[in-house]
Amino acid sequence: MLLIPTTDTASSQLRAHPVTDGRKWNALLRALPVHHVLQSWEWGEFKARHGWTAERFAFQRGTDVVAAAQMLTRRARPLPVSIAYVPKGPALDYADRPLRRAVLDALAAGGRQRGAIFVKIDPDVVLGTGVPGADDEAPDPLGQEVAADLGERQWRFSPEQIQFRNTVQLDLTQSEDALLSAMKQKTRYNVRLSGRKGVRVRPGDDVELLFRLYTETAARDRFAIRPLAYYRDAWGSFLEAGLARALIAECEGEPIAALILFCFGERVWYMYGASLDIHRDRMPNHRLQWEAMRWAKAEGYRVYDMWGAPNLFEESDQMWGVWRFKSGFGGRVVRHIGAWDMILSRPWHRLYTSVVPRYLALRRSLRNR
Repeated sequence: MLLIPTTDTASSQLRAHPVTDGRKWNALLRALPVHHVLQSWEWGEFKARHGWTAERFAFQRGTDVVAAAQMLTRRARPLPVSIAYVPKGPALDYADRPLRRAVLDALAAGGRQRGAIFVKIDPDVVLGTGVPGADDEAPDPLGQEVAADLGERQWRFSPEQIQFRNTVQLDLTQSEDALLSAMKQKTRYNVRLSGRKGVRVRPGDDVELLFRLYTETAARDRFAIRPLAYYRDAWGSFLEAGLARALIAECEGEPIAALILFCFGERVWYMYGASLDIHRDRMPNHRLQWEAMRWAKAEGYRVYDMWGAPNLFEESDQMWGVWRFKSGFGGRVVRHIGAWDMILSRPWHRLYTSVVPRYLALRRSLRNR
């Protein structure tokens, strides 16, 4: 259960109850104004197979479900304590201040009940749009209010941001011609060039092939990946559930690039991309993005989320190269409020932030040897 501290009228009118049916959970989540694939039933089940405990709670006001939160908890090894995380949640109308305060108070209390040393949230609340300092920069008043309110209520902006704070989104309610017109000239040229040079895109669900492409990408770009079994679960379970779509670019019948979309509600997210070094002059990644957008639009999705943009829009940011590619498609930069922590035990939290990183670094060092 999740107890709601009754500090005011709004919280006294709210009731939280666990949800144990996957279809029911996804349906009520989709009906809420702010929801995300990382709050889906399938994401919680996936994380539960990898060391977390997943609990889902629906918040009712009268007979109406007005909020939902999937809380993940796990042991903070090597410490004898737990941590709690609500990925890209909770889901609710953030303009309803009494509701959001009551739900966040309940999550903090729930973390305390479960012995967590902190509760982390990173709700999908927009702080502003556009590149900071550019002509298109625009703050979002609601996001500014929510961030200020969190700080006033002892939530702390987290130094550990699990998800990307910034992203690039495209409006799929536009026509295909409008989407092409919004692209930078070079990007539009590369999309068309790729088709002329024989790159063909097809759907695919061969996880081992996707992993091979991803492995070669990781080796080239020097980022760490997990074993095949992890992606067989992560990708395979979402593909099987109909919440993911994999597209593979081929040249002369040979797979040379791929991407994986995750889908939920009205949005798709470009979560994973992979490509080989061969035939890069044929621009397969440009063609993949365009065909992914066309597929998502045809399926009725309204937003194409490119999942990740720099924290700092400067060349020193590690996402700068990725950003240059994504920016060519003419999407809008969307900046979120990021992750916030409610620290429930300061002594344990200090140990967790100082001891655990050294412990994990030592484990990696020993494993590499």
